[in-house]
Amino acid sequence: MDENNVTAIGTAEAAEENSTVVKFSKPYHFEDNVYTEIDLGGIEDLSAEDMIAADKYLTRSGNFTFMPEMSLEYVCFIASRATNLPVEFFRHLPPKDAIKVKNKVTSFFYGED
Repeated sequence: MDENNVTAIGTAEAAEENSTVVKFSKPYHFEDNVYTEIDLGGIEDLSAEDMIAADKYLTRSGNFTFMPEMSLEYVCFIASRATNLPVEFFRHLPPKDAIKVKNKVTSFFYGED
């Protein structure tokens, strides 16, 4: 394999990893729409207030964890805020896709700048 091709592949993989788009493993039907992906780009516009609201959401639902941002329920709430989709959208995702969303959100929180 030529060196330029390796660089191009590595660059494409890095761009996809840094992307805020989550591609679903199969088309996802929610209400009257079909989704093949979602863009979590709105997460960059959230504030600490949104995180506080997510903590309150967890408390009201009876969940407690030392690291709420690692909780799937917390992530569903944050993803809902980031996309303006109802939290139920994320709560009904197939497990494989829910984990993709969780990984994207938690990597945003813990990623280096």
